[in-house]
Amino acid sequence: MVRKTTKKPAKKSTAKQTPAEKSMTRQTPGKRASKRTPAKATSKATSKPKLLAGGNPQIAKADGDAPVQAYIELMPEWKRDIGRHLDELIVRTVPGVRKAVKWNSPFYGMEDRGWFLSYHCFAKYVKVTFFRGALLDPLPPGASKHPDVRYLDIYKDEDPDPDLLAGWIRQASKLPGWIP
Repeated sequence: MVRKTTKKPAKKSTAKQTPAEKSMTRQTPGKRASKRTPAKATSKATSKPKLLAGGNPQIAKADGDAPVQAYIELMPEWKRDIGRHLDELIVRTVPGVRKAVKWNSPFYGMEDRGWFLSYHCFAKYVKVTFFRGALLDPLPPGASKHPDVRYLDIYKDEDPDPDLLAGWIRQASKLPGWIP
């Protein structure tokens, strides 16, 4: 059996230009090439912070109060007040709480027990995550795919019961937390 093959047309070869030839083709006769000026660097103070989906601030992963406060300050509009309120309530309820920003969300935990709470901005609400929420009494309202996790979604103009929230925070801080 004879096998037919089709020939592809040969590629045009392009001769490489020397640097001198390249510079001659770029310049018009009688004009000198202008020196390039480097692009101006934008200062961090003048550039706007990057907001991710739902207005969630993009903050570098770091431990301590400073990155959490930076996250809260960059939360958009009404969500910032919720962030401040949550942070103040957690600090007041759990003295010595450990703070960090991980995966663009503030985390709160205890030194030897892991993380017990986090929150994250979405378009229409702030989602508070209790990593061992299934053990809290009463249960936070939002269920999760993970059996241990429960959520509380806080919407604009909504003020969750501070005593109930403080109770959940207190209970959660005493449980073994999530360790990534």
